[in-house]
Amino acid sequence: MAKSRFKKWFIRILKGLGILFVLLFVTGAILYYNNTNYDMYSLYVSDGVLKTKLKNSDTKTVAEELVAQMTFDEKVNQLYGEKFAGGMAKMGINFIFKERFPHIYVGKNERLGIPPWVLSDGPRGARVLDKDIDAVTTFPVGMARGATWNPELEFEVHKVIGQEMRANKVNYGATPCINLLRHPGWGRAQETYGEDPWLLGEFGVAAVKGLETHNVMACPKHFALNSIENSRWVVDVKVDERTLREVYLPHFKKTVQEGKPASIMSAYNLVNGDYCGESKYLLTDILKNEWGFEGFVTTDWVAGLYDGVKGVQAGLHVEMPVSQAYKPELLQEAIDNGQITEAAIDRLVTESLTTRLKYAIGDDQSKYTHDIIGKPSSVALARQVAEESMVLLKNDGVLPFHPKKGKTIAVIGRLADIENTGDRGSSDSNPIYVETPYEGIQKYQEAKGNTVVLNDGSDIESAKKLAQEADEVVLVVGFTHEDEGEYIIFSREKMEEAAKTGKAPEGTTIGGDRPDLSLLATDQSLIKAIAPQNKNLALVYVGGSAIDMMEWEDEVPAILFAWYAGMEGGAALANILYGEVSPSGKLPFSIAKEQKDYPYFTPYIKEIAYGYYHGYTLFDKKGITPAYPFGFGMSYTNFSYDSLIVAQPALLKDDALQVNVKVTNSGEVTAKEVVQLYVGFSNSKVDRPIKLLRDFNKVALAPRETKNITLEVPVKDLAWYNPETKTWEVETMAYEVYVGGSSKTDDLLKAEFSVMEPKDEDTDH
Repeated sequence: MAKSRFKKWFIRILKGLGILFVLLFVTGAILYYNNTNYDMYSLYVSDGVLKTKLKNSDTKTVAEELVAQMTFDEKVNQLYGEKFAGGMAKMGINFIFKERFPHIYVGKNERLGIPPWVLSDGPRGARVLDKDIDAVTTFPVGMARGATWNPELEFEVHKVIGQEMRANKVNYGATPCINLLRHPGWGRAQETYGEDPWLLGEFGVAAVKGLETHNVMACPKHFALNSIENSRWVVDVKVDERTLREVYLPHFKKTVQEGKPASIMSAYNLVNGDYCGESKYLLTDILKNEWGFEGFVTTDWVAGLYDGVKGVQAGLHVEMPVSQAYKPELLQEAIDNGQITEAAIDRLVTESLTTRLKYAIGDDQSKYTHDIIGKPSSVALARQVAEESMVLLKNDGVLPFHPKKGKTIAVIGRLADIENTGDRGSSDSNPIYVETPYEGIQKYQEAKGNTVVLNDGSDIESAKKLAQEADEVVLVVGFTHEDEGEYIIFSREKMEEAAKTGKAPEGTTIGGDRPDLSLLATDQSLIKAIAPQNKNLALVYVGGSAIDMMEWEDEVPAILFAWYAGMEGGAALANILYGEVSPSGKLPFSIAKEQKDYPYFTPYIKEIAYGYYHGYTLFDKKGITPAYPFGFGMSYTNFSYDSLIVAQPALLKDDALQVNVKVTNSGEVTAKEVVQLYVGFSNSKVDRPIKLLRDFNKVALAPRETKNITLEVPVKDLAWYNPETKTWEVETMAYEVYVGGSSKTDDLLKAEFSVMEPKDEDTDH
């Protein structure tokens, strides 16, 4: 009897489990289907009343009318991306099963005819893909492009990225990243353009203008002082007012005022005790009121805002990608308690609508078909950028390798034949293809009848034997997304604990900061084993920032920084190594001889102070000779500078400094040189850098050609920020001007000029 009863219960349990399994399976299947085949919405205002209003009135007036018609819930719906559960499910399922970044629709209101907008990351290529697209043109990373010192190329790069975003039905690009490289160990260094605010600003403006050429809303990021990755959600950056204004904000200011982006993304971290997304000082007092920013501010994605009330008070327009802090019930309670007003919410919604409706008026989507992706001109641009980015740091007569037939080339290293375009975080891009270093060299040499042999270096003895027998050796070392990049950890609690203890959470090893700037031990061992075997050797470094080369630098005759070079990196590398193109990249950062020479840096920290000096300004001030100075890079020719002339040695504060210099290509190959202008402040009454970059120009010169180059900087850009008066002040004094091929003193010509107060009779000057 008992056995019979047990059998019946057992059968019931099995049936119940079976039903549960079926229900779970069906539910999972529905969730999978709905989230991978989600509805696609138009990003443009359809024909109707709203479109007529937009044609006959300015967007601000229309935005105000729309907000006046909204219910409270509709207003709050404009303050975030998608609903929490649905948005997170869509992202999770698409990441896991489709390995893609989905379209997150923001601000859609069918009743009022308001179309949504959709974000795509895009530092090196469009991140969000349409359903029938699986790849896009993938460029070298931002740091590589900064090394080109060519903002005109950056403008063209972002034009292509903008086109391909539109082809993927996106109208908002979370690019460029213009955070300053304070320390080369920062995990996301590869996304930005370098250590210097002036260089960052020039590239930021170019990127924004390029993207917006194709009616894509640009969103420079991350505002502000985001330069530690592993503690980014919890670290509080302490900074004094001069340092904030003169070092960490100038590039954002220039990008905002000259590039005029539609949007800005706030950073995760805190600045002087306030989360960036909750900082009224940053978002309203500075960004809006001082700089005149008229666009809208969004958070970084997931946990970018903790207190919705503080977000409203700060002027934070949109929480992305889902509602976490901006919730109707929480904001209504805050209104009832008198913490905020509904008028403040109205203002935020009106401001964001005023901007984004400008991009939703004209529907030219039909121009951006799928076949626009990967056009020959875009591929050629990717190759050109990779070529101009590569920095030749050392060359003991080895490069370019001599062209001849019948030779054997050894390509050695674990990174020599892998598709390695950079980190796999938000800046990732699905390339149409990737030409690896080995493939680029092989393709180039096969056409000449030569043999290229690959060895991954895992067997040291076979690699040594190959190196001994080869006519030339290309040794590829560096990093991948596992070693540096965006730190993927979805637990703020774990990050908080790690910041307190200074130790990494268990099981989190992908990406992040590099506290040790040395190459991996396997690469260093390989260098020491291979370098003595063949004097005709070039070391190629793949990575996103500076490295410590002290242990092996003297053992290799040539060092080339090739970066994460994008889909055409292999072809570009071959062209550089074999002299089809002369290297023209210049370091966008300084490389110290010893790691202790850099500012203090650690990945896991709760609070850190950022000082006034870093990079070349720090080395100049302390009299430290770097291993390789900011702005340095060798060529296959030599350039000489002479006849530096200051056009007007005595200037007023509303004038511009203009200098002329003669630059000559004294060699036998056509090449490009980056002519750099620095201004010196030795006579300043306040503590200032020895010199600061204030203009540059990349010029092409034929063999034996001389060009007269003019460089210019407005006197107002020589100002320092006085925290007592809260104003920018230009000192009346004698200044130095330096012009040359790097920041190194020996590479610079020097002249002087003065800034004077106007005489009474010159007040109308």
